[in-house]
Formats: sequence, structure tokens, C-alpha cells
Amino acid sequence: MKEPADRIRFVASGLLMLCLSIAATGVSAELQGELNRFSLEEAIVDVREIIAAGPGRDSIPALVHPEALNAADSPWADDVRVIGVEVGGEARAYPLAVLNWHELVNDTLGGLPILVSYCPLCATAMVFDRILDRRTRQFGVSGLLYRSDLLLYDRQTESLWSQIAATAVAGELAGKKLNLLRSRQQRWVDWLSAHPNSTILSPSTGHVRNYARDPYASYAQADEPMFPVATDERYPAKVRALGLRLADGRARAYPAPELMKAGGRVSEWFGGHKVEVGYDAARAEFDVSAPGPVAVVEGYWFAWLAFHPDSEVFVAIQPTREAVSPEASQR
Repeated sequence: MKEPADRIRFVASGLLMLCLSIAATGVSAELQGELNRFSLEEAIVDVREIIAAGPGRDSIPALVHPEALNAADSPWADDVRVIGVEVGGEARAYPLAVLNWHELVNDTLGGLPILVSYCPLCATAMVFDRILDRRTRQFGVSGLLYRSDLLLYDRQTESLWSQIAATAVAGELAGKKLNLLRSRQQRWVDWLSAHPNSTILSPSTGHVRNYARDPYASYAQADEPMFPVATDERYPAKVRALGLRLADGRARAYPAPELMKAGGRVSEWFGGHKVEVGYDAARAEFDVSAPGPVAVVEGYWFAWLAFHPDSEVFVAIQPTREAVSPEASQR
């Protein structure tokens, strides 16, 4: 469902707009050769949408093979929210309380080098395979944003990567894509119930941080995004949404309010694939059943829209929605 251009609006706080205006005086499209010491000369996106968010390169320290604990030794409360991942029969939970301060975890799970990423500004938790072109990459936090989303970089080439797009947008690897792995955002107790042998990230990360404090608590309660980004009026900017996409660019979003209207769960076809998407309002948790070719992205509505402006949007039209044929489900 594509909205008319006149419904698109840009939002940002006055203070941050002022900061961005000051920054832009020396960072025009013609003059912007680098930011935070990253070259943007071969960027495949509009460099005017890449901004320095404040922290310098690596000021937010990514974690590398941090300690993980057995569930019996976990100091985390049952209701702490985690990014849950299972690879090769091995499960691990990564508390958002830690990711809020570090954003990236370079780890190995089930024998596979993985990258756990979290952008607090977009509420997007995404896990990637760190092997690219037969080389294991290590990633750091650039301190830059693209469309309000985290830009990470690989230390081997210093290419910049968009988290939500899962694509290198500048540098030697521009245009390359990372393989997105399936993960879930949910409470630790719920993840552990489904994965009783799961380990969980230790709060002993080697960094002095107050993991009991959420530095983004006030931001999460605010109505609007912190930085300028396109959004629209169909849903509040920070409504939670789960998005599905295919390699050919087709995308469909499931806003939480629509799933609630539909009774909490829908079963339908997307791009020839049978999918089921659910939302538990009491737990504020999505769940999805979809085959491997369907990538899953969960986060704020504005974040999905910023990267998928032509996305289809599921709209509830009846209390429950049964699976229909692929032809009937296309919009």
C-alpha cells in the first residue's frame, strides 16, 4: 500500500534539528568526503542521509566473544527482554540491557560466527552471519546513522553497513549483503521456556556500564523519532511492527494494532510462501512462522517504513483471517 507523497512528513526534535543543521554546514553532498574517519566517496546511498549521531567511532564499544552463563547461573530477572538466537542446536539470549550500551556483539554460536545487533533508536534486533566471501568479519559501531538506523562497520575493510538493509552502503564492500539469521525479541523467561538449555550473556562484559539503567528509557516513551526520518500518518511512528521481505524486494508489514484487531494471529501467503504472524499484546511480543527465504525484521513502524516505503501493509478486515491462496493474498 503506497501512500501519497503529501502524507509523508519529517519529524525531529528542535534541539537535534539545530545540531544537524550545524553539522550539515560542513557536510554537504559535495564536501562530505568522510565522517568519523569513514570514507563516503563510494557510497551507494545519498550521503546527505548519513549523519554523525554524536558518539565517535567505537565510542559505543562492540563486544567480542563476551562471557555467557548457563541459565542456572543467570543473574538476570525473568522479565528482562532479550534477543534470542538458536544456531546449530545451540541457543543463547542477549539482554537488551546490555545491547543498549554496546549495540553489537561479535560472537560464535553453534560453530558459526554471528553478529548480534540492536539499534535502540529503531528497536530493531537483527542477527547476521559474520562470514562474508569466505572471510570472518568483525564489526564495530561507527557512530553514524542512516535513516535513523545504526551504521556498523567491518574492521577488515572499514566499509559501512546499514543494519536494517543488511547491506554495505559505503566502502570497499558497498553493495554486498549480510545473511540475516532468524531471532526473536522476548522476555528471558519465555525464551528459556522454549529453549531450556539456553545460555545468556553475562553482565560481566569487561566494561563499566550500569546495565540496570536504560539510557533510552525516555526516548522509548517519546512519540517521535529522535532524528529526521520519513514517516506517515497511518500509525504512530513508534508503533511496533513486524516486517517480512524477500530478496526480490517485496515487503509486507504487520503493525501490532492490526494483528490485535485480527485476534492476535493471521495465516496467509506472502510471495508464494505460507506465513503465520502473531502478536501477544500482554507480553508485547511477536512470533512468526515463515520459511527461510522470508527475512523477518521487527521494530518501530517508522523504521520499517524508512527502508520499505512501498511495503504492503496487513490491515485487519475481520476478527480472524484464514489462509487464502497466493493469488488472493496479493495486494
